Amino acid sequence: MANGSRQAVWEFFGAELKRRREAAGFTQADLGSRVFVSGAYIGQFEQAIRKPQLDIATRIDEILQTDGIFERLCRKLINDDRYADYFAEVVELERLATKICEFAPTVLPGLLQTAAYAGAVTVAANPFVTDAYVEEKVTARLERQHILKDATTPEYWVILHENVVRTPVGGPEVMARQLEHVAELMQRRTVWGHVVANETGAYASMTGDLRLMEFEAAPPVAYTETSFSGTLIDDPAVVKRAERAYDLLRGAALSPEASLALIDSAAEDYRRCLSRT
Repeated sequence: MANGSRQAVWEFFGAELKRRREAAGFTQADLGSRVFVSGAYIGQFEQAIRKPQLDIATRIDEILQTDGIFERLCRKLINDDRYADYFAEVVELERLATKICEFAPTVLPGLLQTAAYAGAVTVAANPFVTDAYVEEKVTARLERQHILKDATTPEYWVILHENVVRTPVGGPEVMARQLEHVAELMQRRTVWGHVVANETGAYASMTGDLRLMEFEAAPPVAYTETSFSGTLIDDPAVVKRAERAYDLLRGAALSPEASLALIDSAAEDYRRCLSRT
């Protein structure tokens, strides 16, 4: 994990701690006395100068009634082997996001994947692993989707390259059900989705996954990923460039109605394949 990415996450930890503490009406000294550290320590946590131990993070959750978020930031965000090192911090940040925007050029984003599709993707990337390994990865991926089922759900925007819709990951049956799932999420307005059609040309040739995340009381971040690495970006100038790139993609994409029609049509094509077998 890059030191810059790690530091960005601890800075987010500090900003979120400050926001939650102030919302609860505590000074740094008030909170410190309740979790058995000094107010100065709390200030150092908030400035990302000092990193709290797990037991302190757990006590902070108890006092601020934050549903375990600071414990998870310590325990899972930094050291969760269910996720690649370069992606682990993103998992926790997406739980805090008020808005998530993704561009997926090759594979459906994890937040939209069915279990069968996630399993097929995992096996394709790791053909010699055990079934237990695949199950662990799939379960972790599906757990992340709870953020789309909560009453405080973030806005979730996704732009799919048409290749994502047309590539038969796992075969026709898996794809038919996967696309039906995406269509259902769009129809329920859980997801605001677009497809960049192949005939769009240069816009459709952009490569690399892109994710933008916005937060209630912290600056936005961007995350880019290739096959073997990912980068969390908090530099305001670079994030702004990523936001502009996403806006250009959204402007070039099909409308939500046309995108849904394309997804429905592709799902029907896969079902026809099944009927011919």
